[in-house]
Amino acid sequence: MPYWRLYYHFVWSTKDRLALIDERIEAELYIVIAAKAKELGATVHSIGGIEDHVHLAASVPPKVSLSEFVGLVKGNSSHFVNHVIKPDFYFAWQEEYGVQSFSEKAYLPS
Repeated sequence: MPYWRLYYHFVWSTKDRLALIDERIEAELYIVIAAKAKELGATVHSIGGIEDHVHLAASVPPKVSLSEFVGLVKGNSSHFVNHVIKPDFYFAWQEEYGVQSFSEKAYLPS
């Protein structure tokens, strides 16, 4: 079994930065994002955000490219919102995303 410790902070926004993430969908949206990340082999450290964007701190295994990871997480979560949470609503993410790596020391309190 390979050993890896890779920490990433992902940020992505709703389409046109619209305030689409409200209290009616927020909790379920985060659950779906975390579930897809875990399905891809990632460890989710933290997830949160506000009405127009999401932050995800996760360790992604090196066998999954970061672009593939975030694309699958975003695609799965927008599909879930549009087909399960709010079928009468159009929810979408911006194509772009940001990602930064961070150290284990920055993540773990001293």
